[in-house]
Amino acid sequence: MALRPIAGMKIYIGGVLADKAADFVEADFSGQTWTEIDGWSQMGGLGDTAQDISTSLINRGRDIHQKGTANAPAMQNVFAQIPDDAGQAALIVAAAPSNRNNYAFRIDGNDSNGGSPSKRYFIALAMSANEAGGAANTIGNLDINLQPNSNIVRVAAT
Repeated sequence: MALRPIAGMKIYIGGVLADKAADFVEADFSGQTWTEIDGWSQMGGLGDTAQDISTSLINRGRDIHQKGTANAPAMQNVFAQIPDDAGQAALIVAAAPSNRNNYAFRIDGNDSNGGSPSKRYFIALAMSANEAGGAANTIGNLDINLQPNSNIVRVAAT
């Protein structure tokens, strides 16, 4: 298996998609209209972490650990500001404090080898869209925090 750089991956925002009690599957995202979000310069972490259930057992003198519920930490992404980009505009709308909707997101890998690239689907709340600067010789950034509210549906490249 060859290692692959992050360069060439793409992220998309879809429409509002409500959470559900069961895990999502690829078909749950089939009716979405996807808009690429341009200027993606840093990809945050994406995936679940199990909560720790720790039980102290007196007679053993040891804490026993078990896996609890799954929790996906916030995905912190950075985008180069592109004011006329439709994807960034959609993210800013999704991140408005009054907007409490989950949105569909898709990440395409850079591993197509002439076919379809691998894909990651999930729903998330856009928690913030903050403009960030830097030193004089840097560009303006848009810091976007996505809070996943579903499992990550992984689809292999074909």
